[in-house]
Amino acid sequence: MHRLITFVAGTVLGGGVIYAVNRTANQQQQHPVAAAVPQSPQLARRDIDNTANEFLKYGYPGPVSDFMLRSRYAASYNRALRNPSWVAEHLTRDNLKGSADRANSEFKEDPALPQMFRALLKDYYRSGFDRGHMCPAADAKQTDESMGETFLLTNIAPQVGKGFNRNYWASLETFVRDLTKTYDDVYCISGPLYLPTKEGDKWFVKYQVIGNPPNVAVPTHFFKVILAKNSADKAFAIGAFALPNREIDNATPLTNFSMPLEYVERAAGLTFFDKIDRKAAMVPLCSKIQCTLEHDAWKKRRDQK
Repeated sequence: MHRLITFVAGTVLGGGVIYAVNRTANQQQQHPVAAAVPQSPQLARRDIDNTANEFLKYGYPGPVSDFMLRSRYAASYNRALRNPSWVAEHLTRDNLKGSADRANSEFKEDPALPQMFRALLKDYYRSGFDRGHMCPAADAKQTDESMGETFLLTNIAPQVGKGFNRNYWASLETFVRDLTKTYDDVYCISGPLYLPTKEGDKWFVKYQVIGNPPNVAVPTHFFKVILAKNSADKAFAIGAFALPNREIDNATPLTNFSMPLEYVERAAGLTFFDKIDRKAAMVPLCSKIQCTLEHDAWKKRRDQK
């Protein structure tokens, strides 16, 4: 009987546990997850630059979350891991148009960051990992400048090349773009995850660090959170996916990596689309459309030209 492998990470997310399970094709997907933990009251906002107290008399140590606003995306950067924390896009049929050629772009270190916190080009040299885009170059074809911004290393994280960055992840990027054929507005937030695995009766977070000296963390997983809407619709379609940073067989259904939004938030330490009433105004994306990937779609489109 045909067997499927669900989400690969043995992962603790907040109060719940998600782990790999084998299931037959006619079995219902298991979700061994505890009930959602109520959100704590919002903390009072403080001016982090205010050092007018005895504790911060000589300066605020951080952490600093570097915010970048580019032509086709916004991003937040993690100085400790030298990876983006998240990269946010807004896709429409019109803003995906353009003739910019990625051959005119090259990967660059981001001069907006202090030198000591930058990911460096040499960190990736012979590392065995691809420089994986969070905002894809194909999403920024309007101008050479906008596409060039996607090659800044603040939009990049180390990804397994064969079977992931060049294949399954690329197909997921195409899936997101193709949503603009169905929806007027598509919002996508992508980023890295560092998830624990179980060894014996204990849980550990382990990830490689590339560079010499070691400088850039290699995420164990990556997420994409997608929000889509037509102007005439009252509800938003929401989808959240978490994929392991490893070779993934193209036959693996995308729905195997579909996660409740709250679980991705707990794993990433982020809150997505909090201005929308989730109970009243959100419906699962995969209940509205068929969440399947068309692998090598870019080759088919090239051959049709």
